[in-house]
Amino acid sequence: MTCIIIDDEMMARAILEQYITSLTKIKVVEVFPNAITAIKYLNDHKVDVIFLDIHMPDFDGFDFIKTIKNPPKIILVTSDKDYATAAFEFDSIIDYLVKPITEERFKKAISKLTLRSRIKETPKTIKEEEEVATNQTDDFYVSIMNRLIKIDFSQILLIKAQGDYVEIKTEASSYKVHTTLKKIETKLPKNIFLKIHRSYIINSRKIIDIENNSVLIGREIIPVSRMYRFELLSRLNLL
Repeated sequence: MTCIIIDDEMMARAILEQYITSLTKIKVVEVFPNAITAIKYLNDHKVDVIFLDIHMPDFDGFDFIKTIKNPPKIILVTSDKDYATAAFEFDSIIDYLVKPITEERFKKAISKLTLRSRIKETPKTIKEEEEVATNQTDDFYVSIMNRLIKIDFSQILLIKAQGDYVEIKTEASSYKVHTTLKKIETKLPKNIFLKIHRSYIINSRKIIDIENNSVLIGREIIPVSRMYRFELLSRLNLL
């Protein structure tokens, strides 16, 4: 894949270019300090991905997206996390990176980009994967005091990490299980459950309210980490 970087901050451009250069499947072909020069370039060249800053003098990132025809995949870069909701108006936007960008968060964005590309290139394979996901079970069993207790996914509100244990809260009860959040995450259907904090997985269908950096599920107010906020908003059917 080829990409360009559009950012008026020299340091931000350098950091992104360094991260991208460490990868083998994506190559930086041009770097631009403003959107105007990038538009001129795109009139004659095609790229697969654009790393785009939102805040730029005279012509911001959203204006840029509206200007170009058939925009490629875009990963937004900004120092303002409050633009995440506006980003979902554009189908071309893959992810939303908040400065300062860590390499870990950058790699997560690239993973999303790779997945989106794979979906487009191999629709048959993805369809087969979706069929497998559809056929997954609707429950699992947890071992508590020498008993195996069945828990329906639809009844789970949230799952919270507590040291060497996790607490599974359902609509009717709460269960403390000796396992890790990472392990239990692999057992859950990804179209329903979402990790929103290093210590929390939630049932996205049980969200009552979202305010600032927290969600309300049942009577629990749960924090949303900055790195998971974009993923959370992408699950919502926003009007």
